[in-house]
Amino acid sequence: MAASDWQPVLVLLVLIVAAVVLVHALSVALRAVREPVHTGPFSGGLEPQEHPLSRFHVRWYPVTMVFLAFDMEMLFMYPWTKVVSAVGISAVVEMFLFLGILLAGVAYAWREGAFRWS
Repeated sequence: MAASDWQPVLVLLVLIVAAVVLVHALSVALRAVREPVHTGPFSGGLEPQEHPLSRFHVRWYPVTMVFLAFDMEMLFMYPWTKVVSAVGISAVVEMFLFLGILLAGVAYAWREGAFRWS
């Protein structure tokens, strides 16, 4: 192979490196200076006690999971109300079985202390 066979590859490599350096230089030159977020009073008129981007306490996650479980229950109950008269007693049994499983989950979470705040 001759050296002239590699010339297009080297030109392309130089162009890619130049483009990367140019993009990096532009990002450094146009970088926004970040300042801390200042939040004033919102609806209640009181100064906030914590940063607006702070994390939620871990005790909210079990409550969120129970809410989602009951939200899914309602998602299944709306179409069920449309077909319960056509399907009959088996649809009623299936829905009460579903509700029983949800209530067993809530009872388990309650027993494990998922809803205790202290």
